[in-house]
Amino acid sequence: MTVLPDDGLSLAAEFPDATHEQWQRLVEGVLRKSGKDVSGTAAEEALSTALEDGLITRPLYTSRDAAPAAGHPGFAPFVRGGTPGGSAPAGWDVRQRHASADPVRTNEAVLADLENGVTSLWLGVGANGVPVSALPRALDGVYLDLAAVALDAGAEFAPAARALFALYEAAGVTKDSVRGTLGADVLGHEARSGEALDAADAVELARVCAREYPGLRALAVDALPYHEAGGSAAQELGASLATGVAYLRGLTAAGLSVPEACAQLEFRYAATADQFLTIAKLRAARRLWARVAEVCGSAAAGAQRQHAVTSPVMMTRRDPWVNMLRTTVACLGAGVGGADAVTVLPFDHSLGLPDAFARRIARNTSTILIDESHLARVIDPAGGSWYVERLTDELAQAAWAFFQEIEGAGGQAAALRSGMVGDRLAATWAARSEKLARRREPITGVSEFPHLDEWPVEREAAPAAPAGGLPRVRRDEAYEALRARSDAHLVSAGARPKVFLAALGPAAAHTARAGFAANLFQAGGIETVHEPVTVDAATAADAFLASGARMAVICSSDALYAEQAAAVAGALKDAGAEHVFLAGRGEYDGVDTCVHAGCDAVAVLSSTLDRMGVA
Repeated sequence: MTVLPDDGLSLAAEFPDATHEQWQRLVEGVLRKSGKDVSGTAAEEALSTALEDGLITRPLYTSRDAAPAAGHPGFAPFVRGGTPGGSAPAGWDVRQRHASADPVRTNEAVLADLENGVTSLWLGVGANGVPVSALPRALDGVYLDLAAVALDAGAEFAPAARALFALYEAAGVTKDSVRGTLGADVLGHEARSGEALDAADAVELARVCAREYPGLRALAVDALPYHEAGGSAAQELGASLATGVAYLRGLTAAGLSVPEACAQLEFRYAATADQFLTIAKLRAARRLWARVAEVCGSAAAGAQRQHAVTSPVMMTRRDPWVNMLRTTVACLGAGVGGADAVTVLPFDHSLGLPDAFARRIARNTSTILIDESHLARVIDPAGGSWYVERLTDELAQAAWAFFQEIEGAGGQAAALRSGMVGDRLAATWAARSEKLARRREPITGVSEFPHLDEWPVEREAAPAAPAGGLPRVRRDEAYEALRARSDAHLVSAGARPKVFLAALGPAAAHTARAGFAANLFQAGGIETVHEPVTVDAATAADAFLASGARMAVICSSDALYAEQAAAVAGALKDAGAEHVFLAGRGEYDGVDTCVHAGCDAVAVLSSTLDRMGVA
């Protein structure tokens, strides 16, 4: 064995420095092999990814992409954390959501969570969960001086707050030991329901908290209504900023100082499976709010308290087990991004009220990331990354522009009521829906790798969500509608609609496109029959008749298409195929529709079910 000498040199001492231009030339060579003849910056742009809000993710970031200084945790602009210690070393506040209307069931779940790692409770009250009158039963046995409570009571925030105050008094909890938020959010409620509320009660609660409960925040600035309506990260940030400014104006007009008013706000953001965007969003949010506080004359008061919630928009109803992976990545992004409290929604959130297993996995997600992955050992572990710092800066700029647009429209309340906010969010969602339909934004288990034979997961219905305001969207909604049609057909006809995969030539020629076709049609609930594995013009008719399908998809290479596609299509039509697809591009006699990467999968699948008579 050769022993390397210990010569005291650094490991990189003898490696020559490479330049950005040298890397670009290597990229040019790689792209030429894939048929793209580009050079210089165009080569780099070819590998770039367009995001929402006009942002571009480049394939390589260097010191040339430096962003404004992020400062230090606990100091303005608070990009690296709102407090000097961040979440280190104990980790973030693990906040579990409870929305059952049954106070006994809620109490059992609450106590189980607190005994197994949860550190605070996010409790739906009133129309969002347990009745206000049942709050004492729901929190029976909870040590209210140890477990923070965050209320979500919608329009009933004032009576819910009074009920909580009474519980604190009855339990003998000292006012300086109370932690949590009363959740008053009149603009968030209006965004969800279209119902305008008088802010006077919220202002009075803030005055009480500022005077008597130093650790309790009266108001929530919930950005989830804008995220759930299809808004982008910048729109979510801009709307939250405008809401926070509106509350700041109201509180200071009522006599609170800027620091006192800022201390009454807790901001709630969505954490998605795009971990880097989540990290950048939370860091940008702190920078933006610090700027607001600075303009108001108290930069030191701009430390934003953040509650991150794993995105309901990304949760799927089909193959819901995959949601465990999505929420894990989202929780990682929230923790690394510096959220003070993190709620991991159970994997069955989209199906109704979670069961005990789903709640256990949700709370253990944070526990594993904190205790086993050690994410909280370092404050702002993504800080200094050229990519993250640049993305944080660009996202902050885009969010500030949207905030200014809202302010120019008269502020958040006026922008909501005029429809300006709703129109902007709808335009963003329409563009994203196009990507989802064309599978440029894949949904694992739904638009990609669907499992038609999965056993359905059923849950008790959750309380009805407020309606009348901004819509609630889901990434899977278009595909869910298709799968529901297939399910109904399965019940009424005893079988799912089918297409036959007419694979030509050896496996090496047809496997890729047969797999593509199977994924595509199964995403719409259409069963694919791939037996026999290989056909030709002579055998296609018999194989098609044996499949029981009414339509067929020809799958192979371009070379074999040129030789056999027309003949096979003719044989399939003679055997009764009502429609013949071809996986790929081109024009061939007898082929009705070509399906390929980037085609509008939702339109293809919807029209196919229509032709099959699937209602």
